[in-house]
Amino acid sequence: MSIHIVALGSECPGGVGPGEEIMGQGQLQGGLLWSYLGHGALVGPCDLEGSLPNPAFLEYTSRVFGDVTVVVRDCPSWDLLDSDWASVRKVLEQADILVIKYSVTDKLAFQQVRNGYAPRLRPLLRHWGVPVILVAIGARLNDEGPPCTCPLCASDWSSCVPHSEGLQLSRDLGATYLELPSLNHVFVGRYFGSVLEYFMIQCLKHKAKERPEKRRGNKVNELRPPHLEQPARLPPIRVEESSFSQDMQWLLERGVQFADVAFYAGDSGKELGWAHAAVLCAVSPYFRQLLLGPKTRERPQSRCICRERDGGPHSLLSTWDGGIIDDMPRSEGHLTGRLTRLVVKDPLLCMCLWETLMFIYRGAWEWEHLQEALEEKLKSSLAVATLMERIRSLIGRERGPRDTPSARAAQLGPQTLVNLFNSPLYSDVIFMVQGSVLPAHRAVLVARCDVMAAMFSGKYAEARSRVVPIHGVSSDTFLSFLEYLYTDSCCPASVLQAMAVLVCAEMYQVKRLQHLCEVCVCAYLQSMPSRELASTGISVVRLLRRAKCHNAEQLYIWLLHFIANNYLIFSHKPDFLELSEEEREQVERLRWPSRGYLQELSEYQQRRRNLRKSRCLVM
Repeated sequence: MSIHIVALGSECPGGVGPGEEIMGQGQLQGGLLWSYLGHGALVGPCDLEGSLPNPAFLEYTSRVFGDVTVVVRDCPSWDLLDSDWASVRKVLEQADILVIKYSVTDKLAFQQVRNGYAPRLRPLLRHWGVPVILVAIGARLNDEGPPCTCPLCASDWSSCVPHSEGLQLSRDLGATYLELPSLNHVFVGRYFGSVLEYFMIQCLKHKAKERPEKRRGNKVNELRPPHLEQPARLPPIRVEESSFSQDMQWLLERGVQFADVAFYAGDSGKELGWAHAAVLCAVSPYFRQLLLGPKTRERPQSRCICRERDGGPHSLLSTWDGGIIDDMPRSEGHLTGRLTRLVVKDPLLCMCLWETLMFIYRGAWEWEHLQEALEEKLKSSLAVATLMERIRSLIGRERGPRDTPSARAAQLGPQTLVNLFNSPLYSDVIFMVQGSVLPAHRAVLVARCDVMAAMFSGKYAEARSRVVPIHGVSSDTFLSFLEYLYTDSCCPASVLQAMAVLVCAEMYQVKRLQHLCEVCVCAYLQSMPSRELASTGISVVRLLRRAKCHNAEQLYIWLLHFIANNYLIFSHKPDFLELSEEEREQVERLRWPSRGYLQELSEYQQRRRNLRKSRCLVM
């Protein structure tokens, strides 16, 4: 029997470009397949039946398993395939195994394969059902020192192919993915050779079934390698839905204690409602000009100008003629602050002020809901259209040709408070964390965190103090915690940072942030290749301890399954002994590969060795 292997791509950075000569025998002997086949390979045209000569491929043969001929057609450059794709397709049709190679330090060649040739190969591979092996060769570089093993290090992303991109390409092609730091006999023989031999044995078994009349009494074909089951799927981490809009709506409805802006009707002087200057200024440039402009005798002029049919300007809001009031009565336990009175001069806005404020507080992106609320209130399509235009001007958003619902929804609600994060604008509390000064806004903190609401609304010392010290948390961790409260998102820079933010979230009982940190920890660990898991200084067992200690139940269960799925790596580490007896029993029950498979594999390898020793080479 014979096995046809087609190899595409180059192990060396740069490869062979158009117009260049195909690599010679000297260069070929340092390649991946040549290193596996050894010194028995013969370079030259193949005389086998059905062989198709093609100048893009360099052909050579060898023997494996004693009497099985391996025919290799190797093309070192993808560009050489474009000259005659029909002929190349006929070569690929004869392939029993396809090997795709690339260098991790040649990102341009990888992008050429992923974007140009993978879409052309994908439908063919799915139709033929040919096994594919995708091999990444070489160590990723780091200009500042030795090769970096941290999956989050971006020092070589501009020139090297990340592990995640190679893994994604293998999934697109339905290929088996391998990473070889070098082409020595250890990596080529144990890793690449084991996978290639497995596919060759499967190919021989398939051909023996198709041609039973030509089957020889070769005991190699009678050996059946043990079937390796896939590892158990890791349990998912469920994250609570965002409550940002609901929290800000609660602030508008019930956060009067921290309000510092009062609205009054321009015609009757009746009080219309309360609001928070920090939120208004974060959403609307008009409010920023009105509330933060120079305090002179002249009232600040509105930029929000809606032109009527007669062409005259129309001012929507203005400050109270008496200026800013400092002696307004405040709720008990609240710091004495400055209360700004605003007069609503537009009658339509005066009628629908509550709906407008609700729209602003919920993120200023729910335009459809705002329009429905205005239609129910005004009962006039002309009045609704007029007020909608004025509200667009109020928040600094003009209608444009691309003003579609999807485009408006792209402005997510949590992003409206980005300008307030770590900003002294209307800040009324300062956190002192490890000597760092972090300004914040009580209204936002109370709306987003129940522990903060109890701390600033009750009879605690923090409710009367402007400076609040924070102990037991680093400044970077607490800053990430505040970032989530303002933006509803969190992106820790490492596994340890994510665990620190998780502990802070558990301290302040912000469950959704805790779930987001759990997802980050799982994503970071899952993105590590096996060799990085074996050499990393991060102790997964200690992460398991911290997750259990801080009530991260989902992360605790996920880490147990992760240790079980990578049993051969973690069982050799000293901290594996720190697992409790119950945890170790669960890991042993879920371990992959299982004890039964390893025993069957050992017996299979022993039978193969005995078979090779007993085979008569003369016959």
